[in-house]
Amino acid sequence: MSGRRFCRTAVGLATMMVLSLQTSTVFAADDSKPDVTVVPAEWFWQGSDAIERDYAYRIDEQIYGQGVAHRNRWYDSEIAKWRIYLPEFEISTTPVTNRQYAAFIKDTGYPEPGVTREIWNSYGLVHGFEATRPFAWKNGAPQSGREDHPVVLVSWQDAVAYCQWLSQKTGETWRLPNEAEWEKAVRGPDGTFYPWGNIYDPTLLNSADRGKFDTMPVKSFPAGPYGLFDGAGQVFEWTITRQQPGARIVKGGSWDDRGCGVCRPAARHSRPEHLRHILIGFRVLHVTSKDR
Repeated sequence: MSGRRFCRTAVGLATMMVLSLQTSTVFAADDSKPDVTVVPAEWFWQGSDAIERDYAYRIDEQIYGQGVAHRNRWYDSEIAKWRIYLPEFEISTTPVTNRQYAAFIKDTGYPEPGVTREIWNSYGLVHGFEATRPFAWKNGAPQSGREDHPVVLVSWQDAVAYCQWLSQKTGETWRLPNEAEWEKAVRGPDGTFYPWGNIYDPTLLNSADRGKFDTMPVKSFPAGPYGLFDGAGQVFEWTITRQQPGARIVKGGSWDDRGCGVCRPAARHSRPEHLRHILIGFRVLHVTSKDR
């Protein structure tokens, strides 16, 4: 079975399970409903200008010793910096964790995070299949000690299925953030290159420069301007924004990145919706009456 067909089948299964619930039940005391952070209604600077992109290329070149990022124009597709107004919204304070995702798996029987060797090899990624083994779940649970790490090896469809389940379970509405919402929540209103300012500091995020070269428990580093954690580094995060048919924008950088130009909130690239990657997780947005 192809990776695309498998993911469509899996997301259909979870949707049927969610819709089969006759009533909307609330979370039990031991369940893990995501904490949310309120991002206020205000203007903010989205995207990057030539100065910021040049800085990103230069710090990448210092680390890698060559202009790979510049030659491949990694950052040239970023949105041209502009000022945009967004109304107030609520977004999960951290990426969805393995512990939170486990409640979804337990409640629905949805396929657990993982990937076969055949499907992984079909992606053509630089990481070998063995690199996925620490992140793959067994018997419906993450490997011991990873409960509070961000969930990975989840496709965009998997993330949407989780949002559908969370909405049904809580009687509220949850979805993935769009690119602008994600960027504002992580970056703050002032248009700085990083959540903490304009100078890259490897001590303030989980990247390959100073991190453990692995996911880490959420909240291991300081929060950003609005109180969100892990928006830079740690894992890329799916958004609802489509760049082209079958591909969605991911944001944030990861534990595998050095440099870290790609960890800037303005940085962006797309990944196929069916991809289950060790570097990609997600966070969720709570739709309130103000959003409707």
